[in-house]
Amino acid sequence: MASEERKDSNESQSKVTANKEESSAGYSSSSPPQISFEEFKRVDIRVAKVIEVSRVPNSARLLKLILDISGERRQCIAGIGASYEPEKLKNKLIAVVTNLKPRQIMGQTSEVMLLAAAEGPEVSVLTLDRELPTGAKVT
Repeated sequence: MASEERKDSNESQSKVTANKEESSAGYSSSSPPQISFEEFKRVDIRVAKVIEVSRVPNSARLLKLILDISGERRQCIAGIGASYEPEKLKNKLIAVVTNLKPRQIMGQTSEVMLLAAAEGPEVSVLTLDRELPTGAKVT
C-alpha cells in the first residue's frame, strides 16, 4: 500500500514538474493532443479584413471587430484589448476561423475567432504579409 502511495505521489510530482517545464519553456510537443489531418481539414480558416474596431463596454481586454469576409460582414469579439489599440487593427488582413458556432461574450455575439500567437502577456494577431482577397482560404 505504501509503495502505491509513493508511486502516485511520484507520478503527481512528475506531472507538476512537466507542466512547470512546459510553461516556462513554451511549446512542448507533448502539450497538445494530436488530431488527424481529416480533423484539421474541418477547420475553415479564411482571410478577413478588419473594417471597424471598438472596445467592448465595461471590458479592458475585449475588442469588437467587424470583418469583411468575401463581402459578408462578421463580428469577432477578441480578448486582445490589452495589447492593441483599436485603430492599429483597422484595415489589417487577418486570419480567422469561420466555422465555429457563434458564442456570446459579455452580451456580444462572436461569429468568428481570430488567430493570434501569445507568450505570457504578449499577443500578436496573425496578419498577412501581402494582399490577398478576403475569403481566401488559409491552408
